[in-house]
Amino acid sequence: MAIPLTPSRFGSSFSGSQQQYGGNTVSMADTLPSIDFGFNDLRERMSQFTARFDEFIERGRKRVLEERNAFRMNVAEVEESQRHRQRDIFTLEDKSSAHAQTLFREAAETEEMQSAITSLTQQREDHMARRDALKEQIASVQSQIKQRREAQAAYQRSLDAQARHNIPELRFWEHCLGLKIEGTGVEDVLKFVYVCVDEEDPERECWFELSMGGKDYEVAETQPRLEREDVEEMQARMNDSRDLGGFLKGMRSLFFEAVKA
Repeated sequence: MAIPLTPSRFGSSFSGSQQQYGGNTVSMADTLPSIDFGFNDLRERMSQFTARFDEFIERGRKRVLEERNAFRMNVAEVEESQRHRQRDIFTLEDKSSAHAQTLFREAAETEEMQSAITSLTQQREDHMARRDALKEQIASVQSQIKQRREAQAAYQRSLDAQARHNIPELRFWEHCLGLKIEGTGVEDVLKFVYVCVDEEDPERECWFELSMGGKDYEVAETQPRLEREDVEEMQARMNDSRDLGGFLKGMRSLFFEAVKA
């Protein structure tokens, strides 16, 4: 940086000395150039530099403190995270142990279930074999029952043939043997009620409902319950012959057999 050569207080000082000592003698100092060192400007710039330097130091100190605090916080977070992970590891180890125990128990239970399934399969095969044997016995018994029913039906048909045109006998049944004909509240459906069927309880009622609305008559319901094959046989015979008296007599016989059984 160039220093300006301007007059200063040094020049005036030399000039005063020259006047003091008198004369117009020219001193060597008067021939020297005046030098202005610029101390004020230097001092101001040094002050500004010092302020900037102090500010720089302060910012550096704050940054160092902030970084140190951040580092400490990071260290604390890392330690806390490590503790959490350690706890998670312990928890997973406990869960793994519990899962291993569960798998062991499930394996034992599976083995027990397999054993039980094997036993039940054997029992099922035994029951199926027994069921097949019972089916054969039932089929044989049903065949015998059917033969007996056919024989009894043939006998009943012979009786019905004798009483086909015996309407007074039907009236005798209605008035003397306890046959009642009642309504059911349903159109074209009548209820025929028998008493004196059960020898042990003469007042016991046996009845059936007869639907007469269609082309053919149809037995809707019976009490006590009768074999459907027998009822259908009686029903078919009546629809062929239109002999209601014989049909009522046959139904009474079915009720008598059902009560006796």
